[in-house]
Amino acid sequence: MVVAPDSFGGALGSGGVSAAIGRGWLRVRPGDTVVHRPMADGGEGTLAALAIALGEAAQRRTVATVDALGRPIDADWLLVDEGRGAFVEMAAASGLAHIDPVERTPASVRRASTSGTGDLIRAALDAGVVRLTIGLGGSATNDGGAGLLSALGVRLLDASGEELPPGGAALARLDRIDASALDPRLRTLSVIVASDVTNPLCGPRGASATYGPQKGADPETVAELDAALAVYGRAIEAATGRVVADLPGSGAAGGTTSGLLAFTPAVVRPGVEVVAALVDLAAALETADLVITGEGRADEQTLHGKAALGVASLAGARRTPVVLLCGALGPGSEALEVATSFSLVQPIIDQPLTLEVAMKETNRLLENAAARLARAIGVGLALRYP
Repeated sequence: MVVAPDSFGGALGSGGVSAAIGRGWLRVRPGDTVVHRPMADGGEGTLAALAIALGEAAQRRTVATVDALGRPIDADWLLVDEGRGAFVEMAAASGLAHIDPVERTPASVRRASTSGTGDLIRAALDAGVVRLTIGLGGSATNDGGAGLLSALGVRLLDASGEELPPGGAALARLDRIDASALDPRLRTLSVIVASDVTNPLCGPRGASATYGPQKGADPETVAELDAALAVYGRAIEAATGRVVADLPGSGAAGGTTSGLLAFTPAVVRPGVEVVAALVDLAAALETADLVITGEGRADEQTLHGKAALGVASLAGARRTPVVLLCGALGPGSEALEVATSFSLVQPIIDQPLTLEVAMKETNRLLENAAARLARAIGVGLALRYP
């Protein structure tokens, strides 16, 4: 059996979810083989999921860097594929989780920078990797990846030839981009950007308008940052000949994808596909009789590129039954079984609980739900093979 869940948002990471399901199952069927492949979509929590799924094949490396507001922080990245590859999670250094909610103000989002993520990439280059995967999501930034590029040698200059200070607001004064000192190792590096975002860099659906408010931007600041990113997009085109601002997904992580597409050989791929490939989920499924996946809330959005659907799609190609354990059912959840992606969709709640209590008891609820499922499977097997 393969256990390949997503996280239960805010309650338990995918590694913890996988472990709880495994404990519950083995409590009833201790002789079964359980293979753990915790999943993620490339955003916050992906590094932890990969570290668990890959085990000794992944080495955590720690870098002394800065958070989005320039404060010292230690952030991890993963060395994988026997030292040939690396996984960098943007949220590890430049994530919103490092910024206290009271600090998420217009002033802070105007100066938030991705330079810490650039430090992680440089550390991976120093380790000699030839392939780099960058997981986007959960960023606190709106600088188009300008800080990341600066950390790798790019100079963003105003009309006087002075380098701009950190942050997306400063891009309004951007006159030209000098990439002559860009780290030459990036030219031959294979770069995959894991992201499911389809927003462009600017406009009503752009990075600033869509994600700026959750990072602290008020309407005035959203307009200011959007205009600054438009200047940035034109400067990228002038420096590289590449028109990236209107590309679907160029607004991901405060526009970081734009910078990566402009100055690295980056290719954008859906996060679930990237993670599934990194943990070699397809190989694990080859001999599986059953797959258990999971997510905090199962609803109509589950059928639109979420991790659970990615797992079900791979398993479905092998006609392996898939059970989805979830914290709750939301609108449109009835479509999950009708669509035949999942053999069974089962909430884990076993009694009336408030959301707060349910989140605190996620471990217990998952274990017990997995145990009940194991007993049900046992009954089915007994009926089939009396």
